[in-house]
Amino acid sequence: MTMTEPVSAARAVAAETTQALAGAFGERLTAVYLLGSLAYGGYAPAVSDIDVAAVLTDRRPDDPDTVTATVDALRERTPLHGKLSVFWSSLPALRAGESDGRFPAIDRVQLAEHGRLLLGTDVAGRIALVSGPDLLVESARFALGVLATDEVIAEFHRPRRLLVDPVWFTKAVLFPVRLLRTAAEGSGRSSTNDEAIGWYLGRPDPAGAGLVRLAARVRAGVPLDPEEAATELAAGLTPLYRAFLDDHTARLPPDLAADFARWGDRLPVQPSGN
Repeated sequence: MTMTEPVSAARAVAAETTQALAGAFGERLTAVYLLGSLAYGGYAPAVSDIDVAAVLTDRRPDDPDTVTATVDALRERTPLHGKLSVFWSSLPALRAGESDGRFPAIDRVQLAEHGRLLLGTDVAGRIALVSGPDLLVESARFALGVLATDEVIAEFHRPRRLLVDPVWFTKAVLFPVRLLRTAAEGSGRSSTNDEAIGWYLGRPDPAGAGLVRLAARVRAGVPLDPEEAATELAAGLTPLYRAFLDDHTARLPPDLAADFARWGDRLPVQPSGN
């Protein structure tokens, strides 16, 4: 199978999603965009999401339920549909540099930089983007909500899902790497996975380098081997996250820095020599 075939199949799912959103929201749907690696390149069939963004004219109380029902119905069609991830917000909120739906700051930056219009009026240029420091703060809050959960922390102490789920494995390893790269650049733009991996592994003695290299190989289509994953996770996951937490704790305002410190307290004790 050539690379164009999985990309075409994923974009077909995005096209179906566009039509489903149009049917659900009608004239209230201002625009639909393709985001993520399908938009800027580097799509990895084994692990990449199919990212679609919807911009609405306004925000109504039943919109979250409408989006959820529409997306859930699509995800049930095939395993490929199951990779669908839909971001959404109203245009007034986006113009104010905010989101009143599901549209994290880092993804709003991606929309402005790489979004590919699938339907409607191109409004990407009308979105107010957060500054570098504000992007750092919003991304830190997002990371707390996604990576500091009881489920994820449990995987640090006893990996299970990380050993068998390549999507979750690559997200857990590479998300902090992307945030480190974005914070280091400080420009307010979003780093891609490929950019972040190259930058991180090019640093002097990066924490968890073997684990990051393994995640890069899994993104490229190499099957996730549980035995290899267990070895690299044991050696590199805690050091990688401590490097990420230490970096951000030094950059964040006091309240968030305290949250990050508490997050670090829940991780396993770092092995000596790391």
